[in-house]
Amino acid sequence: MKRAFTLIELLTVIGIITVLAALAIPALRSFQLETDLDNSAEEIINTLRSAQQKTVASEGGSSWGVYFTTSTSPHQYVLFKGSDYLARDASKDEVHKISGVVLISGVNLGGSSEAVFSRISGVSLSQGGIVLTLKADLSKTKTIYIEPSGQIGGDMPIAPSDANRLKDSRHVHIDYSRYISTSTESLILTFSYDSSTQVETIAVADWEGEFNVGGQIQKLKINTHRLNQPDSQFSIHRDGRYNSRALKIKLSGDGSGNFIEYSADGLNTISASIYASNIEWQ
Repeated sequence: MKRAFTLIELLTVIGIITVLAALAIPALRSFQLETDLDNSAEEIINTLRSAQQKTVASEGGSSWGVYFTTSTSPHQYVLFKGSDYLARDASKDEVHKISGVVLISGVNLGGSSEAVFSRISGVSLSQGGIVLTLKADLSKTKTIYIEPSGQIGGDMPIAPSDANRLKDSRHVHIDYSRYISTSTESLILTFSYDSSTQVETIAVADWEGEFNVGGQIQKLKINTHRLNQPDSQFSIHRDGRYNSRALKIKLSGDGSGNFIEYSADGLNTISASIYASNIEWQ
């Protein structure tokens, strides 16, 4: 004998289905929105790559680029022919409107709203990123990165690590905290060999040269990566292949001592100056 569903059982089943649908629909909607965001990012990446390829191929004998604007609804971007958007050949414009559920929330291309590529090399003249955001959920974003090398994609560029690079005293950086009067001060270089010393004086500026010290040529390069901003940083190149004398370097206005000292073999780099710090081998 067949048993029929009672009204209560039927209502229970309908209720369960309704609850499941209520739970599933928002999740499905969220998934669809995120798919639209991903698709919009991929379309922009493809358009940027198209501009790059057209430029490398010298299509139309011109550079190509992509211009982004948020003044329209929906937001849009334009593949254009020319060295910049204002001077473009408007007849070649390809206008792309992004999905209505997505915003172009940020364009950081070196202060510009367009990405243009260099002919032949394809290197980007405008590096940075374009940020897309879901209108319905501003926490959901997608960034398209344009690297200086011309690489385009959705993954953040990773700076190469130098953690495993061999570092030594041939190239040294030194921070220096005291204000340096470049008009009145100079760098004093004291070379030592056997029981003799030789003192040389150079200006506080980017300098590269050589000295004959006891019959042997010593080659040095001294730069300032920053000067009185508010502190300074010196960069010193002393390659052991071209230097065999012990060396001390100080500023004429610093009475506390040398800011760096090298042994003849270049292995020891110590500082006596109270203003010098963060001596780092490069």
